[in-house]
Amino acid sequence: MRIDDSTLWLRDLGSTGLTVSAVAAGGAGIGSWPEFFGYDVPIEQALQLVSDILDSPVRVIDTSNGYSEGESERRIGQAIALRGGLPDDHWVATKVDSKDGDYSARRVRDSIRESQDRLGLEFFPLVYLHDPEYAPDISELLSPGGAVEALIQLRDEGVIHHLGVAGGDVGVMQRFVATGAFEVLLTHNRWTLVDRSAGTLIDEAVGRGMGVVNAAYLGGGLLANPHGTTRYGYRPASNATVAAARALEQLSATWNVPLATAALQFSLRDPRIDMSIVGISKPERLPALVSAVETELPPDFWVAAEKLLPSEEHWLG
Repeated sequence: MRIDDSTLWLRDLGSTGLTVSAVAAGGAGIGSWPEFFGYDVPIEQALQLVSDILDSPVRVIDTSNGYSEGESERRIGQAIALRGGLPDDHWVATKVDSKDGDYSARRVRDSIRESQDRLGLEFFPLVYLHDPEYAPDISELLSPGGAVEALIQLRDEGVIHHLGVAGGDVGVMQRFVATGAFEVLLTHNRWTLVDRSAGTLIDEAVGRGMGVVNAAYLGGGLLANPHGTTRYGYRPASNATVAAARALEQLSATWNVPLATAALQFSLRDPRIDMSIVGISKPERLPALVSAVETELPPDFWVAAEKLLPSEEHWLG
């Protein structure tokens, strides 16, 4: 499905009133995280990348308090400062993170203050509660005086304009979506060419008028280069998932497109998804990303791709 010219890049984020680009730049690599990604990102490279993003159709940079122990936010903030501020049509989304297992209301407020200082921003259009599935007691986040209540208070104070919840485990995400407190769902690794775990979750979010953001549509790299890694979603992939990724790579080659482009187009063509996030750490990859958004694949490709989907027991769930 070709997105018509009026919505090729710009979309509404659910009922938030926010305008987003079809793709957002994931900021984890911007902070340099060699123990996670396997390579270093020099600060000069990161600053140039952020500057280039702010000159591109990619309007949103997605980061988090905890990425590279705050270095992602620091570098993004430094690049923004060097430019004299954010362009009017670009913005940054961040996430509140726990510290040493602390998901308390106080930690939520500390996380926001840290992000404000690093990014040089007084308020945020969108902030997510990040990875609640790793909380020692999820119920405490939802209880009176907990993390969710603190986020709502920060929204009432104007520090945050809209609230989102970001995580992986579908069952946990459903609990937070059901609260009605959140306006945006970010799911990762679970709505891709090889995994459809988040289908029902996305339907529920859309039914509530929430915005839906699909992150890690490359599965952590497998759907970019299935010969370079056998991991998917930050863990070893099943043989069936690896085989499917390699078959999809061959299918993409017959249509003269990279597998990563097909993976992006899978996310973009879903009318339920408002924005797709891809991690980017090298300025030279930005033009290819822009080109990938504008690439059209015919219906026959998608019919063939569906036949290569692994069975449900191989999905992350």
